[in-house]
Amino acid sequence: MRSPAEASTTATGRSSDWLNQADYRLATTPEEKDEIYRLRYRAYLREGAVRPSADQRVVDSYEDAPNAWTFGVYFNGELYSSIRISVLTSEWRLSPSVELFGDVLHPELDKGRIFIDSTRFVADPDKARNFPELPYVTVRLGSMAGVYFNADYGLAIVRPEHQAFYRRVFLQETWCEPRLYPGLVKPVGLMAAHLPTVREPVLARYPFLRSTAFERRMLFERPGQQQPSQDPTASYERASIVPSS
Repeated sequence: MRSPAEASTTATGRSSDWLNQADYRLATTPEEKDEIYRLRYRAYLREGAVRPSADQRVVDSYEDAPNAWTFGVYFNGELYSSIRISVLTSEWRLSPSVELFGDVLHPELDKGRIFIDSTRFVADPDKARNFPELPYVTVRLGSMAGVYFNADYGLAIVRPEHQAFYRRVFLQETWCEPRLYPGLVKPVGLMAAHLPTVREPVLARYPFLRSTAFERRMLFERPGQQQPSQDPTASYERASIVPSS
């Protein structure tokens, strides 16, 4: 679906309508999924995160999990980036983060915590070069999921050289030092942020991360699927998506 967000000043200080132009699409067809798998391979290979493979795709066992949403971010009909959002609860425990850091996460899930696990964040290596806002456009999907599912924490498994971005943008903290995930060449660490605590400071600094209830519902609602209770905060709804002055 196309984001209805108004044009805003980006984190780089440039004013543009890039968010208005972003088209968030849930990957549902084999063709859409395959395009994303190939994008992952190109991006990971360019970064040296995976070894060359004959099929030139990066796929794992969580692609069709009932608690996973894989999105492509499109501009003018072209795929620019992708991210997978997994919702973790005491009943839903399928995600790469749980596989790799289960000793940390299972005790929290046993307490009834709800996590948004953002993984497989990739951007087209060539397109991203001239689009510094692209990471912000993409990770915005995780921010929206945190509100929609009334989550306690946002998670990310991140290589050491990328952790500064998550500390700066999402105020995340390191929960576990890097470990090697199957299929990757470089280790990743577990980072997390308590969403009720960091939400307002993050939105005050990056107002383009705001969204409407309609936008969140269009992206994440699955008819007939039982979901964690949703309770969008009044302050979040009141602020809507209007950029701060």
